Parts: sequence; C-alpha cells; structure tokens
Amino acid sequence: MRGGVRRTGAGRRGLRTAIGAALLLAASVAAAVAALYPREARRFMAEEDFRRYPGAGVLMCRTEEGVPERAAAAWLIGDRGLVVLNAHNFVDRKLRPTHPIDDCTFFIGEKEYFFETESLRFGFSRDAKALNITDDWALVRLREPVDAAIAPQPIPDGPMPPTGVGTLRVVMVSPAGHSNFRRATSIEECQIRQIDAPTEAGIRRARHDCNDGYGGSGSGVFADDGRLIAMHSASLDMNSRRDFDMERHFGMALLFEGELLDAIRANLRADAR
Repeated sequence: MRGGVRRTGAGRRGLRTAIGAALLLAASVAAAVAALYPREARRFMAEEDFRRYPGAGVLMCRTEEGVPERAAAAWLIGDRGLVVLNAHNFVDRKLRPTHPIDDCTFFIGEKEYFFETESLRFGFSRDAKALNITDDWALVRLREPVDAAIAPQPIPDGPMPPTGVGTLRVVMVSPAGHSNFRRATSIEECQIRQIDAPTEAGIRRARHDCNDGYGGSGSGVFADDGRLIAMHSASLDMNSRRDFDMERHFGMALLFEGELLDAIRANLRADAR
C-alpha cells in the first residue's frame, strides 16, 4: 500500500499507485478511519512542533474538478526555495507519469507557492524500470522563495543509524496529516526497527512501526535530537490495525543519505551561484 497519497480527485488520476506487488491498494471504506497498528499515539501538531521541525509543508494538488486538496507532506529544505517530497506523487511504480506538477503547489506558513516545474528532479535513474522505496524522492524549486519569516529544515547532517536490526526511537512528523486521523496534522513517537543494506545509490530503507494513512507520504522521520533522518514512503497493509511484523507489516522510509543528500547539496550550491 502506498504510504500516504490521499485518496482525492488528484489520487484518482494516478496518485493511488503502489511500489511492488506486495503494496496493492486494498483499503476498504470501513478501514478508512483505522490506524496502521492497534497502538494509536498520534496527536495534532502544535505551534511548538512547527518550531522544532521547521520546513514542514503540504503538497496541494487540484482534483479533477479543479479543487485544491492536500495530497502529501513536503519539506522546505536547506534554503527558502527548495522542496523535497516523494516521486510517487507524480509517477506510478512503473514510472509512468500520473499527475502533472503544474497542478500542484507548496503550502507553508498559510500561503501557497508555485513550483518551477522545469527544476523537478526524480531520484530514479533514466534507465530505471520501476520505482523503489530508496529512489522514491524528488526535488523541485519554487518560483519565488518563501517569506523570510519561514525557516527551512536544515540539511540532514550527523551520524545515521547503522544497518541491521535494532530499535531506534524516532518522531514521525506529518504536516499533511492522514486520511485515517481526525486532525489536519499528525505527530507521533515511534520506532525504526531495521535498516536494510544500501542500494547502489547509497540510500537505505528503514522499516518502522509509525502509524500512517493516505496523505502521510513524505512525512519526516526525526531522531531524538531533532535531526531529520528519513522520509516516509510507503506501508504494507494500510489501515489493517495489526501488530508490527518485520517481514509482513511495517512502514518504509528512505534515509537522507547517498545520492539524495548529494542532490540536495548540489542543488543548493548551484542556486547560490
């Protein structure tokens, strides 16, 4: 199950895609208000949370009727003009275009900002045949920088968790909320349970037990010290309310490392020239 694209008109035009055969859309109407796990520890984001986790924004996309709706989380990162979010907002798992970025905007600080569409860069390579968790990222610049009062999320820096099985306490920050949560935003203390081996791009997948729902794609995963370490991408068996299972029922995020981190730094250097 794709880990967070909200089931709106925008979703009906392609945002409901999933990564791999195991991530099939199967949520029922009855499950629409259920959490991913029996434990429910999410709460509404307070003003203090937005100060602690700056850059938290929302990808807004128009439905088939032209109505703007929340689609996923997105982050202003590094400076006041760069946004990072999931690639699956715009392509399906076979990399076919599903939703034009021209129909979307970035919402932060009670204002909407337009994207510089030509700057959109995806994490998958040109010869890729499918979208994987670890290349499910995109970078795009805004036409105009956000207001000076809005602080971007700092570039992820410092040590990343080691590869392997282990418990790491984290906070998932979901500025776009979840369709199965009754508030517009969500924040939750949860855990990363395993870090998989890196791909050729030097990016690893984190298996976590954080609750999720449609709209939660792009949620930031933060370490105890407030550092952004990963971005949520997908979940298995959405809304099933079953206990975490390392092989069959877990959330997936990609760590900010390898080509993703290199691309963020290169984009900021190029814009500073």
